[in-house]
Amino acid sequence: MIKSIEMSGKTEEEAIEAALSQLGLTRDDVSVEIIEQAKSGFLGLKSTPAVVRVLYEVKEERTEKVENFLTGLLERMDVEASIEIKDETDSISVVLTGKEPGALIGRRGETLDAIQHLTNYVVNRGASGRVRINLDAENYRARRNETLESLASRTAVKVLKYRRNMTLDPMNAYERHVIHAALQEHESVSTYSVGSEPNRRIVVAYGKNSENAEKGGQSNYREWR
Repeated sequence: MIKSIEMSGKTEEEAIEAALSQLGLTRDDVSVEIIEQAKSGFLGLKSTPAVVRVLYEVKEERTEKVENFLTGLLERMDVEASIEIKDETDSISVVLTGKEPGALIGRRGETLDAIQHLTNYVVNRGASGRVRINLDAENYRARRNETLESLASRTAVKVLKYRRNMTLDPMNAYERHVIHAALQEHESVSTYSVGSEPNRRIVVAYGKNSENAEKGGQSNYREWR
C-alpha cells in the first residue's frame, strides 16, 4: 500500500529531510514529488517555503489486507456485512455476518466460494508464503458439510443395496473433497471423480477394488488439498 505525507521547509532538501526524520526512513525508501519550490522574496522578505510530497510503501499485515479487500468488495456488491477475522498461523478464518445472508452465500454456496477464491488470490499474490483463507457466512460451511456427509452415507447404503455405482450431481472441488473424505475409510465402497469443471462429479463405486482404473477414474481425496 502506498501512502504519502506532505512537508514544508526553507528548501526542498530541508523539507525532504524533515519528512524522512518523521517517517524513520531513508532517501532510498521513498519517492519525492516537489509540490512547490522554495522562493526567496526581495531582500529576503515574503519568501515562500518549499513543499514536497514523500511517498512510501507500507506493508499490510495479512489480516489487514483481508479486511481491506473484503470491505471494498462488499461495498461494490452493495451488501452490508460485518467481517470477523481470526489469524490461525497457516490459515485465516473469516466470518461474514449480514442482514442478507443469501447475497453472501448464493446458490449452493457459489457466491461464498467466489469471494473466498478472490480473497485467497489477493492475499497470496506476491506473498513469500502461502496462507489459506477459509471464509464462511451464517455457519453455511458447517451446515453444508453435514448435508454432504449425510448424502455420502445415504449414497453408500444405496450402492451396497443395489451393488452398482452411483454418480452424484456436479460439485465444486471443496464439496467433492468432503464426499471423498467422508467415504475414505468405508470398507465396501470407493470414490473417484469424472468429468471436467464445472460439471465434475463424484462416482461412489461398489467395492474397494472397483473398476476405476478401467474407466480412467482416480481417487480424488486430495484434489481440493
